[in-house]
Amino acid sequence: MTEKEARTHAWHIEDREYRRQEQRRGRRFAYNSLHPARTVLVVVDMVPFFVDANPYCRGIVPNIQSLADRLRTAGGTVAWVLPARTERTPVGDEFHGPQAAEMFRNSGGSGPLPKRLWHEFTVSAGDVLVEKSAPSAFFPGRCFLPELLHKRGIDTVLVTGTVTNVCCESSARDAFTLGYRLIMVADANAAGRDQDHNATLHTVYRSFGDVRPTAEALALIDNR
Repeated sequence: MTEKEARTHAWHIEDREYRRQEQRRGRRFAYNSLHPARTVLVVVDMVPFFVDANPYCRGIVPNIQSLADRLRTAGGTVAWVLPARTERTPVGDEFHGPQAAEMFRNSGGSGPLPKRLWHEFTVSAGDVLVEKSAPSAFFPGRCFLPELLHKRGIDTVLVTGTVTNVCCESSARDAFTLGYRLIMVADANAAGRDQDHNATLHTVYRSFGDVRPTAEALALIDNR
């Protein structure tokens, strides 16, 4: 398999974590149903800078598109979140190094937001497109997404995108903190390695929300 071919993570949640939640709340998953009209699919940072460089990102594109198509049809919201072009900061330069800091601040590309997404995605007129100037799409003052979702009466967030253990995990934590019902879609998020991906799935399932594969998320949207 070449670097240009798509890959999928070997994701898992340990049985002891499932047992822990079952013993604590009497069921494996917190959220066994959702209302599509009050649900948003949040797609984080699926832009060429990240997707082209990572076979795991290319591997999740079909799952994200399937979720977007199904949720739209059911009356839900699809939100595409892209990195904003931010100003350089002394802290960023010190932490990343000047060259990497400059690279990351340009990672979202330029031009109209729909054109900056990975080319295989289909964006519809009713979708939300926003930029974020922080790792999290839900951090107050750094992205307009929470305000837009509030106006739509959203109470449930499906998190997808990249990088699992950076911007996706940051968004998931903050969404939970803001009071949303959170589901991270295990095979619609991508990191650089399985161990990084699975560490986030463990953390989210243990403390912030459910972790479900695409097939189960689609079934929830279909109310099955």
